[in-house]
Amino acid sequence: MTATLITGANKGLGYETARRLVAAGHTVHLGCRDAGRGRRAAERLGARPVLLDVTEDASVAAAVRTVAADGGLDVLINNAGIQREMAGDGTTVGAELTADLMRATFETNVFGMVRVTHAFLPLLRRSTAPVVVNVSSGLASLALLSTPGTPAYDYPGIAYPASKTAVNMLTVQYAKAYPGFRINAVEPGFTSTDLNGNTGHQSVEEGAEIIVRMARLGPDGPTGGFFTAEGPLPW
Repeated sequence: MTATLITGANKGLGYETARRLVAAGHTVHLGCRDAGRGRRAAERLGARPVLLDVTEDASVAAAVRTVAADGGLDVLINNAGIQREMAGDGTTVGAELTADLMRATFETNVFGMVRVTHAFLPLLRRSTAPVVVNVSSGLASLALLSTPGTPAYDYPGIAYPASKTAVNMLTVQYAKAYPGFRINAVEPGFTSTDLNGNTGHQSVEEGAEIIVRMARLGPDGPTGGFFTAEGPLPW
């Protein structure tokens, strides 16, 4: 049975992805910062709760031990993320943009992804078909953000898209470093979740489609790519 870990999984896209993968027969480890919420979500889904804060080394190390003791890992879905611009904290280009504001976003979206991936690599290497799915964003696409007329062009924030562009670069480099893995970045689309104050125009069911699809890749599937449910996206 395929063992899957999803970070940030007690609600939103992570929760829906977990629901779909449990239904597909995966053993799903639900990575959550809040033990109570994680336990309740796991009980509803038939998943296994794992206390996991991607910003803390000790928390990630403990999660590795938990998953290893439960039999190992085949699929890692780096879903946990924050979008501070939605809170109006000034993370837009201008005099108010500071390194500290950028750092807060990068700590979760970039360093957290690296921290988790690095820690779980030994378990993934033992899998016969290791898969990593990095949840990115269309706002990470330099091509789309620099093209007038695209929805992304008018987005004013900098910390969130910059962090997801870094995720895309990491995806490419990890894929080259581990050719036996299937490692891809995905754009779920503008989905209504707490991340964006529930302003998205599509459902979590629609948004989770590409995450689930890439999580179920076989050894002959693509790697080092950037995908939506409709197909590849430009970098």
